Amino acid sequence: MIKIMPNDFFCRLEDIPCRRVALARGALVFQRGDRVRDFYRVLDGEVHLLRRQPDGAAFILQRAHAGDVLAEASVGTPVFHCGAEAVTRAQLAVWPAARVRRLIETDQGAAAGYSRHLARQLRAARMRAEILSLRRVAERLDAWLAWHDGVLPETGQMAALARDLNVSAEALYREMARRRKRQARPGGQRKRHEETAMRKQA
Repeated sequence: MIKIMPNDFFCRLEDIPCRRVALARGALVFQRGDRVRDFYRVLDGEVHLLRRQPDGAAFILQRAHAGDVLAEASVGTPVFHCGAEAVTRAQLAVWPAARVRRLIETDQGAAAGYSRHLARQLRAARMRAEILSLRRVAERLDAWLAWHDGVLPETGQMAALARDLNVSAEALYREMARRRKRQARPGGQRKRHEETAMRKQA
């Protein structure tokens, strides 16, 4: 996992007054085509950036959690090109978009910090795309663990992990149960490492 260092952009952003908005599950933050008047950062809960298809299906472009900026690229555009919806109860910090644009345009440290933030988000998006290209639940979980230093989330976050892997919670629980049984056998942990290494070499 990439260690997150203090970022000049977010440090300077705290100097701009913001308001806090509480959202119920299912609440819309903005819709495609709305003018970009605000800049959003998730403080609590989960908000999805969505592109609706003509048949009503939704393509998830971002799963924003606490600390994430929602629709980062929108700060440089006049309108939103997708919508955003709270999938849990959530709380957002909201700044005037014009003030944030001015900060990036006039403060080199803030601009560099925002560029680093965007680069980190791009790496995460590429990693997620790589995970979703894998067919088996075990392979997706292995890739996720490699990105997160082998550390699983807390028990209450397993459903969120299943969503990140784009698998059902049941499929993830079955894979976790298989791993626990394998580790309980003599030499089970070593065999698992060997299997993982073989897949990486394939």
